[in-house]
Amino acid sequence: MSTSTAPYGTWKSPITAHKITQDSVKLTDVLVDAATAAIYHVESRPSEAGRCVLVDSRTGRDLVGKAYNARSGVMEYGGAPAIVHSGCAYFSNFSDGRVYSVDVKEGSEPRPVTPESKVLRYANFDVHPTHPHLLVSVLEDHSDSSSPTSVVNTLCIINTKAQSVVPLVSGADFYAAPIFSPDGSRIAWQQWYLPDMPWEGSELYVANFNADTVEIGTPTHIAGEKKTKSISYPAWATNETLIFTCDESGYQNPWKYDSKNASPIFSEPLEQDFGEPAWVLGRSPYAIIEQGKRALFSGFEGGRAVLYIVDLATGARTPLDNNPYVGIQNMRSAGPDKVVFIGERVDAAPEVAVCTLRSGSSAEFSLISTPSAADPGFPAGLISVAQAMTLKAGDDGHPVHILYYPPTNPDYAGTSIPGERPPCMVYAHGGPTAFVTHALDMMTQYYTSRGWGWLNVNYGGSSGYGRKYIERLAGQWGVVDVEDCIQAAKILSQEPYNLIDPARIVIRGTSSGGLTALGAVSMGSDLTTFAAATSGYGISDLRLLMDDTHKFESGYGHRLLGGTSKEIPEVYKARSPVTHADSIVSPLLILQGDMDRVVPKEQAEAIFESIKRRGGVVEYKLYPGEGHGWRKEETMIDALERELAFYETNLKIGQQ
Repeated sequence: MSTSTAPYGTWKSPITAHKITQDSVKLTDVLVDAATAAIYHVESRPSEAGRCVLVDSRTGRDLVGKAYNARSGVMEYGGAPAIVHSGCAYFSNFSDGRVYSVDVKEGSEPRPVTPESKVLRYANFDVHPTHPHLLVSVLEDHSDSSSPTSVVNTLCIINTKAQSVVPLVSGADFYAAPIFSPDGSRIAWQQWYLPDMPWEGSELYVANFNADTVEIGTPTHIAGEKKTKSISYPAWATNETLIFTCDESGYQNPWKYDSKNASPIFSEPLEQDFGEPAWVLGRSPYAIIEQGKRALFSGFEGGRAVLYIVDLATGARTPLDNNPYVGIQNMRSAGPDKVVFIGERVDAAPEVAVCTLRSGSSAEFSLISTPSAADPGFPAGLISVAQAMTLKAGDDGHPVHILYYPPTNPDYAGTSIPGERPPCMVYAHGGPTAFVTHALDMMTQYYTSRGWGWLNVNYGGSSGYGRKYIERLAGQWGVVDVEDCIQAAKILSQEPYNLIDPARIVIRGTSSGGLTALGAVSMGSDLTTFAAATSGYGISDLRLLMDDTHKFESGYGHRLLGGTSKEIPEVYKARSPVTHADSIVSPLLILQGDMDRVVPKEQAEAIFESIKRRGGVVEYKLYPGEGHGWRKEETMIDALERELAFYETNLKIGQQ
């Protein structure tokens, strides 16, 4: 194949917005019927306005028709909308909030199992093992929505025969992961209180459960502590042993409770996080195998997933050497030696995969379903693969973890301009307590295949590197994240790296990443670092955010900023990009959904109007019917094409 040269950023690419968006889907969950071992998954379809569908993974058959949307709005981010047990699927229907049951056999019509209500939301189900008409669920009541904290979260029992809902546990601000023991005699759950997020301070409780009276005994506190210790992902290995993760060591490590004591499974803490912050319900970084004797755990090392077979009695762990996945989500047991999960690769779309364990450290990985991996005919060498680096930034040389993707296109040998370096996109992820992995992202490839560099910054506050790294952002939101992005961009553009053009670096971010991107061009230490910026449904006014945001995050900003807006109003003002809109000299693109409850459109419009009044370069696009993130195919295509065109115009790419 012959290659040519052309200026960076002008390369012709077969990766178009239409090809990577049309008919694509996003895998959001994987489910296993514990009675039959049948495997199902939930996928979100942009071509159907983001409708979530419950699918038989082996046949690709939809279990519900287009009138149903298997999605939950609990805690706004949702998650865990469905469960399948003995050939019966239960799911939360987003349009009316009710829970429905449907026989997995083809042609069955869903029937409601909860009363009609416009204010109740359900998610995170578990089916009682001996009374399968009883489901435990997280229940969110929006009867009073006058303020974020007036929304009430509890645990309840859904009686699917009577179509009734029975209160079970209340008093905490939030609940997650309710799960029955294998014999149904006990129930465990996670709970936490404002202003904590579940990864900051959360507690694990266990109580006896009486299925006949639908009541629990006195709850026993197992582990976790408000503000200082978090637990996550409880699951019963046996009737006597409960597995979970806890960050008491500074990292989320495996723990167990044996009806007497809670203790770490490993003899010495491992400096890896097992599991990520629970932004959505229902995730799990491990699966129990061999009748509760062992488990397959997924940890993070250098931003990549690593798999371990763990002996739950001794704590001995054996790494799986042939793991092909850099990201692993929603692990479920599919038999004594099988685990199913959503697997993410560096060069392929996410897939529903099964890991079958062999002797020693070997395993066989097989594919069940790749609903989002329809081959668009891209050349094999078109995919840019991340280069992981840990930079030393600032006067103190603190670490900043990054992933750099170089320009990659087999049709081009490089640039036709001597000494030219590529333009570069700096991506500030959302959260901010989230992180970016090595997994394939087609937006990244959309740019790298055109001759751009792409830089993912896991700035201070990002997860996956231990609690101490997360807590770098405590009280410093809008400072640490902004400066880490600025420093990372500068370092890669200078000696000894010289990877990117310092005059053509742009920054983008969505949600809280939008705050970082806006901060980098309005109040960072060097406002000339970025030649342009894009904020997607990003935060511009922290005071408005705290007033308007939903319950789940209503206390989040307090720890990130160091107090409430009443206690430290000057900090909220100083950290809000809208306060410094007059300082923005870089061209700015603002993309926003008109139904966003997490970051309302007023935030976007405030900074747009401020820049527009003084004659700055700013473009604003409001997408009807979109919330916090894009779900519609037409929105995704327009946003992607609009953003690239914005950079090409303002950086004069292709106009040499």
